[in-house]
Amino acid sequence: MNDHPMSNVVEAVLLAAGRPVTVEQIQELFEEHERPPAEDVLAALEGLAQRYEGTGVELREVASGWRAQVRPQYSDVVSRLWQERPSRYSRALLETLALIAYRQPITRGEIEDIRGVTIASTIMRTLHERNWIRVVGHREVPGRPELLGTTREFLDYFGLKSLDDLPTLAELQDLEDINVQLELPGAPAAAEAVALPAPAEQGEATVAESDETLDDDAVADDAVADDDDEDRPQPDAPTLVAAPPGDSER
Repeated sequence: MNDHPMSNVVEAVLLAAGRPVTVEQIQELFEEHERPPAEDVLAALEGLAQRYEGTGVELREVASGWRAQVRPQYSDVVSRLWQERPSRYSRALLETLALIAYRQPITRGEIEDIRGVTIASTIMRTLHERNWIRVVGHREVPGRPELLGTTREFLDYFGLKSLDDLPTLAELQDLEDINVQLELPGAPAAAEAVALPAPAEQGEATVAESDETLDDDAVADDAVADDDDEDRPQPDAPTLVAAPPGDSER
């Protein structure tokens, strides 16, 4: 370790991992007799983040750890490295996800009451397959409906460390991407438009332009607004990583 500055080692680990890595996981990569203290690893991460300032790469701490990624403003260019078209999610799916994120735990029936339409099975299947939502319990009412909440993968995808990092109602503006009337407790009588933060891993999910009104949901409430089969595997959004040799998934 003495021959390699800690920041260089940490940088190499982040690029090779291809996923968020925690301080503890970085420590475990060293032999026990040369394992650095957590403070040194954290200092190296913070120093690396400062070194990346003003470059096309940023270091961000998300729910699962630290990761190096392309800055959002360069995602359009970088995404052209991949031939697959980015997945485009419908307004209905993003509204459903926003309601779960802001009002969890919440039942499917409660979401349908707020949106005024029935949730298509494709939406729930897509959210579960993406591992963005999970069942966190059951409401103690007749039928014991499932209570839904978000997952760590949801936080990672949207570049959040915790649910506390979600934008507050006061911070949100009327964005064109998604307008969800959440009617949160304590919100003004005229509910403000609420949107999820833009994905940290840019270039993957956009709102379907054809899903203009909630009335469209009753006709075609598709989870994925794409011409391709909705059940096809959806590639992970690009991040600045170097996959280990023999890793066929990247």
